[in-house]
Amino acid sequence: MSLRIGVDTGGTFTDVCAFDETTGEVHVRKVSSTPDDPGRAILAGVSELLSQVGDRSITDVGYFAHGTTVGTNALLTHSGVTTGLITTRGFKDLLELGRGRRPHMYNPQADKPVPFVPRELRYEVTERVRHTGDIEIALNEQETRDAVRALGEQGAESIAVCFLYSFLAPQHERRVAEIIREILPNVHISLSSEILPEFREYERLSTVVTNAYVGPVIFRYLSRLRERLAEDGLTATPHVTQSNGGVIPFATAEEMPVRLVLSGPSTGVVGAAQICAAAGHPDIITFDMGGTSSDVSLVQNGEPKITSGMEFEGRPIRSPMLDIHTVGAGGGSIGWIDTGGHLRVGPQSAGAFPGPACYGHGTEPAVTDANVVLRFLNPEYLLNGQMKIDREASVTALRAIGAPLGLEPEEAALGMLRVVTANMARAIRVISVQRGYDPRDYALVPFGGAGPLHASRLARELGIDTVVIPEIPGAQSALGLLMTDVKADFMQSKITRVDRNRPEGVDAAFSELEGQAAAWFDDENIDSRDRKIVRRLDMRYAGQNFELPIEVPEKLNDAEALATVIDQFHAAHERMYGYRLENSVLEIVTFRVQAVGKSSTIELTRSEGAGADPSQALDSRREAYFDPETGYRECPVYRRDALRAGNRISGPAIIEQMDTTTVLLPGDECIVDSLGNLVITIGEAS
Repeated sequence: MSLRIGVDTGGTFTDVCAFDETTGEVHVRKVSSTPDDPGRAILAGVSELLSQVGDRSITDVGYFAHGTTVGTNALLTHSGVTTGLITTRGFKDLLELGRGRRPHMYNPQADKPVPFVPRELRYEVTERVRHTGDIEIALNEQETRDAVRALGEQGAESIAVCFLYSFLAPQHERRVAEIIREILPNVHISLSSEILPEFREYERLSTVVTNAYVGPVIFRYLSRLRERLAEDGLTATPHVTQSNGGVIPFATAEEMPVRLVLSGPSTGVVGAAQICAAAGHPDIITFDMGGTSSDVSLVQNGEPKITSGMEFEGRPIRSPMLDIHTVGAGGGSIGWIDTGGHLRVGPQSAGAFPGPACYGHGTEPAVTDANVVLRFLNPEYLLNGQMKIDREASVTALRAIGAPLGLEPEEAALGMLRVVTANMARAIRVISVQRGYDPRDYALVPFGGAGPLHASRLARELGIDTVVIPEIPGAQSALGLLMTDVKADFMQSKITRVDRNRPEGVDAAFSELEGQAAAWFDDENIDSRDRKIVRRLDMRYAGQNFELPIEVPEKLNDAEALATVIDQFHAAHERMYGYRLENSVLEIVTFRVQAVGKSSTIELTRSEGAGADPSQALDSRREAYFDPETGYRECPVYRRDALRAGNRISGPAIIEQMDTTTVLLPGDECIVDSLGNLVITIGEAS
């Protein structure tokens, strides 16, 4: 049981990473994803990796973790199940009314997202809970039974229940769940008081409906994958990543699937934070560029930023998650010309099949084709020869898109890279500048199969002067699965005025949540020595409509500790909005507790410096096209696995490895640090 395996499923490739605890070695395998059945690629990748390690068996695997995009894809493609809704009388149209805001301020014709529950599947029942938590009108059980039977006749596979103020008094929702189980025992049930015990009715309703819509899809996927892994001989409990960057067992995740919306990209951020903190770069911006999209996130003092929710295609989803912003810009993103005659890239993607034109199946130009044409990518093969590519197909595709614009294939390829770089820079500004952080104060950490290809251009666009590329960037998310902890989140809305002289009142409000966390620790059999509690408050100035998350110490048992929390809020508010109101009354809106079960992780090892000369890693030289003025320019190509700590490389240069390719532009300087990271100092292009 000496192997720990992490599997990350992407739109183009499925990455499998194994850590051998006996030898301390890390092994990586990439296989093409199988969107029709992601589990097929997972099983194939695990099998191939076990053979690569040395004819090992799956019975040697003591830990298995998986990051999945099944839930995200179900939302993107609207392929969830037929879902019904039961809500308080008078509130069934809230799902469409929302907040009454236009999606785009200056576009009066913009359409709102289509609800996951059509109006004919929304039912109202008589009941009412007051804002104090007191029951004003008892639940009408006969109306509830009629609604449940009607939903059954209409083919509902999943039912969401959301009552007014149920986060304060959940008994009506729980009774509805009992009635549903009695009448429709095979239907998936989602209660808002369990999924999101917070205030704001619309956000809570949208979240519980999303959970119900994708719940059966994720349940079927995870339960089937669990069975197939067991059939192959896996005896370890399989885990899946949550949006908060932690992992939980498959069986637990099946109960609350909305917390897996950002399952795929979250662990890459967690792993990068640990690696870069150890390397002396605690403040970073991660940039995960895969085949279909790019995910960006900000890490400060070695800790990823946490948010309480996001908007997904205009639908609010409230759930603890890493603050990750996604843009449709990946290696498979397709170039096209809009009606104004301008070159655009994405969000459409060639995916795993047909893939970029160079894969031999498609004809449309993708970002990967642009890199092949410019010869930044190896013009003959990828993945150390596992995948042959057709450069002429890429040239043909780029010629077709460049001709209407009067551009040669190389010029069109450079144009595509400029456009996709601008798209990614815009995404990074969302999680940095718009949050009050200057990206120039951070190191850029690219990973994913395409990240290191574009990192230097992106850093220049943002004014960032340092890029840190981890040792296995192409499989960073899979590696991150082996570096993360087991986590669960508990929250409760309770609007409370802050009394600087009564810190014990704030402290006492955490006790119920910490009791829930303790019960969860026991259920997961987490040793007492491996338990950690993180406490946060959502705070605001009285009269404001939105709040900011503030981490609080383990105990708030004196006025000084509470004063520190208050100062942290003022500072956070000033960073976000540009001002602070020192004498205003403060309110706590939601109390949050995160339970963390420490897991065994990969130990980072350091190497002694081997000198600046990288000649032992020089593999070949090839001409690459950096700009129209100089045209093709010869540059050295190095093998990443042959580089040693202390080696220095000046751009232009290309560094190849199985899972990705790193491009150093003219003026860049790169050094290999003691952890094997490539640390690039960005120069001026020449």
